[in-house]
Amino acid sequence: MSHGRQGGCEDRVKRLPRLPLAAIRMERKASAQWNGGLKDGKGTVSTASGAVKGVPYTFAMRFGDTPGTNPEELIAAAHAGCFSMALSGELERAGYRPERIETKATVNFDKTDAGWTVKAIHLDVAAKVPGADPTKFQTAAKAAEKGCPISRLLKADITMTAKLV
Repeated sequence: MSHGRQGGCEDRVKRLPRLPLAAIRMERKASAQWNGGLKDGKGTVSTASGAVKGVPYTFAMRFGDTPGTNPEELIAAAHAGCFSMALSGELERAGYRPERIETKATVNFDKTDAGWTVKAIHLDVAAKVPGADPTKFQTAAKAAEKGCPISRLLKADITMTAKLV
């Protein structure tokens, strides 16, 4: 059925009711496959988007010096990416447009009585933000540290150093 307009799909999208923020929910999916025993086995990790597909991991990659990824490294990458985006948003709310934000995340995990535990994550942030006031930058960085969804997910001690470059 035509109403004499082109772009009918766009018209339908415009008429959709706006959902309250609390009703918005997103899902992101990933999977892992492990074959064999703990120390001699091997596995792969993948994301539903296909951005990570069949990436291998082993005990030696996780606990030794064998090159490759591991769950803790993937957590660090997720946290660094999430924080960088959160900081960009906080800086924009403060009236600044960041040129570049580089975040390095270091995940520290220790053997405890309960087993291996991620105890702390440190974010090392360098940002190029033209005209940024250093105090407002630090305020934005602290807000991003608290507001980043991955920061809120993790129950580790999260520390940060943030500097303008």
